Amino acid sequence: MVKTMGSQKTLDMLKTLGLNSYERKLYVVLLAKGTSSAGTLSELSGVPRSRTYDVLESLADKGFVVIQSNKPLRYVAVRPKEALDRLKGKYEEEYKEISKRIENTKKDDALIELEDLFKNGMKTTDPSELTGAIKGRHAMHQQIESLLKNAKKSVSLVTSSSGLEELYENHSKLMRDAAKRGVKIRIAAPIDKDRKNFVKNLNSSAEVRNINDMNLNGRFAIADGRELLFALTREKDVHPTQDLHLWSQSDHAAGDVLEPIFEMIWNSAEKLN
Repeated sequence: MVKTMGSQKTLDMLKTLGLNSYERKLYVVLLAKGTSSAGTLSELSGVPRSRTYDVLESLADKGFVVIQSNKPLRYVAVRPKEALDRLKGKYEEEYKEISKRIENTKKDDALIELEDLFKNGMKTTDPSELTGAIKGRHAMHQQIESLLKNAKKSVSLVTSSSGLEELYENHSKLMRDAAKRGVKIRIAAPIDKDRKNFVKNLNSSAEVRNINDMNLNGRFAIADGRELLFALTREKDVHPTQDLHLWSQSDHAAGDVLEPIFEMIWNSAEKLN
């Protein structure tokens, strides 16, 4: 069976590349065989015979398998390093195509229609409904990006030392752009010696204060006193894909509850030279 031909770590790595369970099993077995028929691969991998053909076609499309035109069909495993290069090329082409479609859509009248639908829908939406869960570090950074892009007056953030580094790496340009619009950006975070350079680089767009002595584990962001992002999980206790945040557009929660808390933290934080 497949478990004897590939470790769980290897199968998990293939999963991160976008291969589903059947694809992973068949590819690992085919690597061990070099070349084989669908029937043999089905028997060795445990993948149902009825699914083996379409899964192998999917692997061929992704660059992991070559289909020989013999009868019956036979399949050849592509060397892993070459397969990764092929997959990278496929994703790059797909990215270019999708990016092109998105840019074309921005110029289309359909976008105006969609924006009008959104604006009219928002007029009839109860503010209490504008709340949701944001799962995963990537999705969290997308939401911070939205906060920075749409802020008119202020963005206030409390984060961790590694979170400060991520802000710099992911949002430096957005923060500079926001600062140029007159948005006041304040960041409170524990500053260790390894991350002092990030503070220096952020100084042109944000004021950063040190909360290293305050023993705070919370992470949250507030924009214009009306929109918030609040961490529900401890950063060090979860995998980035499981990091969970609450997002809400609420004047009360953001402006009346979290902003005063931020001000207390800010006023107690260490000013940096």
